Amino acid sequence: MEIILKQDIQNLGSKDDIVTVKDGYARNYLIPKGMAVVATPSAKKMLAETIRQRAHKEEKLRQEALQLAEKMKGIKLTIGAKTSSKGKIFGSVNTIQIAEALNAQGYDIDRKNIYIKEEVIKEVGNYTAKVKLHKEVYVEIPFEVVSE
Repeated sequence: MEIILKQDIQNLGSKDDIVTVKDGYARNYLIPKGMAVVATPSAKKMLAETIRQRAHKEEKLRQEALQLAEKMKGIKLTIGAKTSSKGKIFGSVNTIQIAEALNAQGYDIDRKNIYIKEEVIKEVGNYTAKVKLHKEVYVEIPFEVVSE
């Protein structure tokens, strides 16, 4: 079934993308939750008109995201965590701590736009996070987890 996404969905697509998914996934999950609509011919026409009108604004936002990405390339974050004597973290480090560290350096990034390659970070060490600034602009941020 072809659907039009109303919001960004990780591993599926971005807002206003037309994607093909299984019928049950669309009918039972995406459409009832308001995340997507069925891609009828009239809905596709409305989407095309909306995209055409929004294209200029999108390009401006993309350029701003590229400039921000250039500024953020030199950043290296240090995140402190309480650890045991063997270097294991009590709890884990997640996107909330990374967002707070970026906010402390003057970058207002929502935690939902930060992705960590490792599922769970439970030890001190060096890691990288991927920050989504725009649907086409990502920047890799290296960060180090240290013991407090």
